[in-house]
Amino acid sequence: MLAASIAMLVVAAVGLWAAGATDLPKGAYLPVVLATVVTAVGGAVELSGNAGELARTNAGLTVVPLSVTLVGALVAAGGFLRPLRHRAVAGAAELAGWAARIAALWLLALIGLAAGARHTFAVDVGSGTLGDLTGALGAAPEAGFTTDVPQTAGFGLLWLAGVLLLALLVSRGAPLPGRLLRFQASVRPAAHAMVVLLLAYVVLALLIALATMVTRGHARETLAVILLGLPNLAWPAFTLGLGATWKGRVDGPFGLPVPKVLAEVLRTPDISTLNLRTVTAHDGRWWWLAGVAALLLLAAAFLMAVRSPARIRAWQHALHLAVALALTMFTLCLTGRISAHYGLSLLGIGDLGGNLSGELLLEPVLWPAVGLGALWGLLAGFLGALLARPVHRRGEVAP
Repeated sequence: MLAASIAMLVVAAVGLWAAGATDLPKGAYLPVVLATVVTAVGGAVELSGNAGELARTNAGLTVVPLSVTLVGALVAAGGFLRPLRHRAVAGAAELAGWAARIAALWLLALIGLAAGARHTFAVDVGSGTLGDLTGALGAAPEAGFTTDVPQTAGFGLLWLAGVLLLALLVSRGAPLPGRLLRFQASVRPAAHAMVVLLLAYVVLALLIALATMVTRGHARETLAVILLGLPNLAWPAFTLGLGATWKGRVDGPFGLPVPKVLAEVLRTPDISTLNLRTVTAHDGRWWWLAGVAALLLLAAAFLMAVRSPARIRAWQHALHLAVALALTMFTLCLTGRISAHYGLSLLGIGDLGGNLSGELLLEPVLWPAVGLGALWGLLAGFLGALLARPVHRRGEVAP
């Protein structure tokens, strides 16, 4: 887990540098890096504010930097599987022992990260009437953040357990306890196909980001998006391609590093609906999201069928992929949520506008998205099984 922690810290540090976090006052850069890693593994970072006796601040932030999460998960899974790669079967006690040793090291790392992820710094209100007023009233706003150490440790350990379990499910060469071997034919190919599908979306988004960097400039801003939130863009795009709906709003100085058409849909006075219909109403070319989703999902279904024993029937492939894709949509919707707000009020008079208040919201319509995932999985799983029939697979027996 030391390698995973270092990898996440490096990715977060470089991404925040590209985003301009080194300009934060009073040495806030390192605590912000630590806080980014904490949130990447499910930890809780609480925002706080103070603006004197005559003023009040309120702030909140919920977002997972999924680029950092993905890097940490890949490194942790690789370190867990490496000592087991030449084994055919491993007992449950042995696997639990390996996981417990990793979890103990990870817990120490989590406590250290959470303890350092706290800072307070002043908010620049600028010059003019507002600056004079806050100075005269002793209400110069301060913003800060702290980390709930017990909650961070708990969610961080749950994150690690999920990563290690998924690593066992995805890897064909990873050993399983004897009692679980009968499930590998139905679970492992589907889990592997979903991971490959999600990584394919990240690679596709990376190619688009690099092309944008070369053709339009903004190298540092694009690098920040790549290192901090590339899956935050790629995976919701996948759900949109399958027909899922998100609700969102952008107000004030906040913004999303998304294509212009998506920002236009979200920047409205009220909560906006973000789906294929609303996006294509602004630009009809965005129907390509549906085409890419269907094509990559069919390729994942074909891969699942090829990796499965030949005795698995087409309807069974359909059911396996339906369950896997429904769970994947559920996970993507939960991890892709974004919520941020900040406000300052003086003498009890509302939130001041300008650069001192704003809101950013992006929430999925969860259960319809899960249902769509199941339906798409049924169709793609069946078609993928039909396409894989001519391919020689393990377990084939002559009539």
